[in-house]
Amino acid sequence: MRTLEASSLSVRRGGKLLLSEVSFRLNAGDWLAVVGPNGAGKSTLLKALAGEWPYAGDLDLDDRPLRQMKPRERSKLVGLMDQAAFGQFSFTVEEVVRMGRYPYRRGFLNGGDPEEDQAVEQALRDTDLTGLRHRSILTLSGGEQQRCALAQALCHQPEVLLLDEPANHLDLNFQKELYRITDRWRQRPGHAVITVLHDLSAARRFSTAALVLHQGRPLAYGAPETALSDKILLAAWGMDVAGWMREMSEVWS
Repeated sequence: MRTLEASSLSVRRGGKLLLSEVSFRLNAGDWLAVVGPNGAGKSTLLKALAGEWPYAGDLDLDDRPLRQMKPRERSKLVGLMDQAAFGQFSFTVEEVVRMGRYPYRRGFLNGGDPEEDQAVEQALRDTDLTGLRHRSILTLSGGEQQRCALAQALCHQPEVLLLDEPANHLDLNFQKELYRITDRWRQRPGHAVITVLHDLSAARRFSTAALVLHQGRPLAYGAPETALSDKILLAAWGMDVAGWMREMSEVWS
């Protein structure tokens, strides 16, 4: 991957404009944090990037329009972590992770493929799930299930990884591990990450760029220290977000 570029990206559903005139540029090694209050259009943007919802505007990966790619080809390049992909079925961890190879399969069954086996092993190692590979996902903790969903997305071997609130509802230890796993993956050649986040501290800590959305429109885009300034956060949330966070942090001083 060299560049993922969005230009004037807009999404309309049911006659309602959910996202309007969003533009950004993502290079290999970048981590873009997409932030904003509820209803700002963050998840809508990810659905457009993943090809799940139609959009107006331009979205190109290495100068190739994503809308012109077949779904199977696109899914090899842009992977979305699907937290509900395995539902309530008693699959093992390894089976869930192996589902991430579906775009590469030539038929329903693809057993004995050494490339698939290698991708599965790499994803299990990356997410520290090798020791749990034969466990039913129904017996895992919430944090372990999130890591399993992440491993499935990594097994796609995408160039761009899309994450929608990956650490939501996780305890602090699992949040820390999930962010660090993602950050290590992001630093490998040809990889980039786009993450929807409510955790502004994580956005400042891990992202290389931030996109602030408000009522479906971009309010700021750039380096985290400028895009997440006190003034912009105030405009997006209608409150002194930075002041509140500093006040909360004082209890640890």
